[in-house]
Amino acid sequence: MSTSTIEKTNKVELIVSGKLADNERMKVESNFLRGTIAEDLDDRMTGGFTPDNSQLIRVHGMYQQDDRDIRAERQKQKLEPLHNVMLRARMPGGIITPTQWLAIDKFAQDNTSYGSIRLTTRQTFQFHGVLKPNIKLMHQTLNAIGIDSIATAGDVNRNVLCTSNPIESALHQEAYLWATKISEHLLPKSRAYAEIWLDEEKVETTEVEPILGESYLPRKFKTTVVIPPKNDIDVHANDLNFVAISDNGKLIGFNVLVGGGLAMTHGDKTTYPRRADDFGYIPLDKTLEIAEAVVTTQRDWGNRVNRKNAKTKYTLDRVGIDVFKAEVEKRAGIKFEESRSYEFTSRGDSIGWVKGVDDKHHLTLFIENGRLLDYPNKPLKTGVAEIAKVHSGDFRMTANQNLIIAGVSEQDKANIEKIARDHGLIDDGVSTQRQDSMACVAFPTCPLAMAEAERYLPSLVTSVEGILTKHDLADESIILRVTGCPNGCGRALLAEIGLIGKGPGKYNMYLGGNKAGTRIPKIYQENLSEDALMAEIDNLVSRWSVERNNNEAFGDFVIRASIVAEVIVSVRDFHD
Repeated sequence: MSTSTIEKTNKVELIVSGKLADNERMKVESNFLRGTIAEDLDDRMTGGFTPDNSQLIRVHGMYQQDDRDIRAERQKQKLEPLHNVMLRARMPGGIITPTQWLAIDKFAQDNTSYGSIRLTTRQTFQFHGVLKPNIKLMHQTLNAIGIDSIATAGDVNRNVLCTSNPIESALHQEAYLWATKISEHLLPKSRAYAEIWLDEEKVETTEVEPILGESYLPRKFKTTVVIPPKNDIDVHANDLNFVAISDNGKLIGFNVLVGGGLAMTHGDKTTYPRRADDFGYIPLDKTLEIAEAVVTTQRDWGNRVNRKNAKTKYTLDRVGIDVFKAEVEKRAGIKFEESRSYEFTSRGDSIGWVKGVDDKHHLTLFIENGRLLDYPNKPLKTGVAEIAKVHSGDFRMTANQNLIIAGVSEQDKANIEKIARDHGLIDDGVSTQRQDSMACVAFPTCPLAMAEAERYLPSLVTSVEGILTKHDLADESIILRVTGCPNGCGRALLAEIGLIGKGPGKYNMYLGGNKAGTRIPKIYQENLSEDALMAEIDNLVSRWSVERNNNEAFGDFVIRASIVAEVIVSVRDFHD
């Protein structure tokens, strides 16, 4: 099959015509995600995988990478890149037990090149630098503690996020259970993962993928469950979002938001970030039907010709929101009701101790860049392991790269705080600005990175802190995010100041997101050096300090002051 057909309803092109992207061939030929991965694993002449298999292992939760800091030196020595894999675990809602934590801590220490655990914006953990001989051990180690990495990357529904919400414990538990149900319902049904990594015997049966299909999805697909008023998972970065509607503290249904996404390509005006559209309200018992209907509609109508326009956001803009919504209703056998009232007022995490309605205490630890490693005089990774040895509750990884020690009893609170302080996990001097800043991994491991992000962020924030202090705004903060490329991992295109890598030491600067995470920023300056960035931020903060209205946030100010125009409809406003 080399071309797709065209179907039209009311002159709307539902299926894009043209030569299919090569990934479509690869998926169809993969024998339901098996490919020749097993044979590649046995080939020790190379540390990497073939091009097709390097794509297929993504659906198994891994990305092939290499250490870019030493790539040139290895080339001089006529050696191939130091291939390894990054694994992203599937942890719907980000909850992990202390026992599981200790097991992943040990694996990271013993079997990865970097020795770290990284908390990610997908509310899970990643191992970086796992060499080919340790890959199967990694999966079997995770399986032994009840964790897998199925469908955390690739053209499938990925790890389902859920508001961490440590205070309203009963409501959070209901929302978390739905995040888990949605994740399980939308998983690939292929047994390839178990056969390849867990050595389970192949079962002779005719395999089908009733939801994802033989070709799986046209592109990656992201789903969340969120509890207002906290938008701590950034709904507008995701294809499908279930906004919890509660009555007297009990979950009764969801508003369904569809079509968010942030990735775009430098210089390509057919690509852009997009806010999700509110389709309406559904009762709880229709949640899985609606999730499946949205996914299968995108499966059938998404662009399989041009991967840059394959995400759900582009499908909605191509066929029309009303057409897409009507098809979802038809497939699910339900009509959306009018949206119930809700409001997002903030995002991010509440760092420090809070007490829940269940009288349990919850400690949110700020982890800069989500990187848990033992640094000189700051053994963060060891500290979390020491807490895991005595903690009787659970851990919650957040979509903002932080870690919540959840469910702490009154008698255990002092001991856990002491361990955290002794290991540098609590620093009372961390500013709100640092807490409100975030970066993707970028160099040295991400193959797509054009500029530094994680390694640049600490010094960048220090400079911004100095600028705020200089202009008598030390108690204020700006949602600041930096990414090494425009693929959206650090969610820079929902920031008040978003910096997106353009080349080594060069960034495009976007302004105008808001505190609640409901507005896309707009390009302000392109290809700025780090010094030029600081000069621009200094000038903008100076104006903000003098011209702002009472308590006006930075992102709101730059729009009111006409420094940038507000992005209302991305397909029209983002690039203009």
